[in-house]
Amino acid sequence: MIKSVNNQDFKIIAVSNRKLCNRPFLEQIERVCKIHPEAVILREKDLTEEEYGTLAKEVMNICSRYQVSCILHNFWKTALELGCTSVHLPLPILQKTTDEEKKKFTKIGISIHSVEEAKEAERLGASYLTAGHIYATDCKKGLLPRGLEFLEEVCKEVNIPVYGIGGIKFDEEQWNDMEKCGAVGGCIMSGMMKI
Repeated sequence: MIKSVNNQDFKIIAVSNRKLCNRPFLEQIERVCKIHPEAVILREKDLTEEEYGTLAKEVMNICSRYQVSCILHNFWKTALELGCTSVHLPLPILQKTTDEEKKKFTKIGISIHSVEEAKEAERLGASYLTAGHIYATDCKKGLLPRGLEFLEEVCKEVNIPVYGIGGIKFDEEQWNDMEKCGAVGGCIMSGMMKI
């Protein structure tokens, strides 16, 4: 098993998807935290807000034990109720969030799929972006990846950190290519859910 991804110049964020796990989900989250990624984004899109909140409490506890930042996804009100000030949101949710609400967070990540979205997310107060999908991935079967040129263009157009997402693996050559494009890191989903 990988010992750590924390000593890299290129930062790695783990993105959850419990449907990809071969073992109990919380056990998998603990395995992920043991390699100390930059953060874990709890991205479980099929859960209701109540179910998500229950799971988030447990994941936040595990992340805390390993001193790994936990970023909650989508349900920003639940994040605040749980005392989590780091969220990752789809751009349409950020567009509807007031400046007063945004001030309650120390970190707001946004998923973007175009340079225009990247610029808008930055203007609306995003702390960082995930730009994708960069490489071919089973999550987006049949959809051509946007590629490294897209990643480079996004990185040139914004002044906030950009992470590549989509098809990212435990592959230093791939990480080096993204870093050359200006990305500060990458997000790994299936690789993290199977380590």
